[in-house]
Amino acid sequence: MEKKHFVYILETEHNMLYCGYTDDVERRFQAHLNGTGAKFTRAHKPIKILYTKEFETKSGALKEEYRIKKLTKAEKLKLINPQ
Repeated sequence: MEKKHFVYILETEHNMLYCGYTDDVERRFQAHLNGTGAKFTRAHKPIKILYTKEFETKSGALKEEYRIKKLTKAEKLKLINPQ
């Protein structure tokens, strides 16, 4: 089975957003909830997954993660809910 690659955006307490990369979104979300995901999500408890996007390659996913992390919060919200 071919490995999948994802970029995801989480909503955290205090209405903050966190963007990351993973090959298993649910496992990574559980790691964030358990305090073993990332330094940011240890300080800002994650509430829910707002956005995921699948990529064929790790490189493609990491490039998109980098691009998203440079966006403003308003731009990230528009990406999540493009109306």
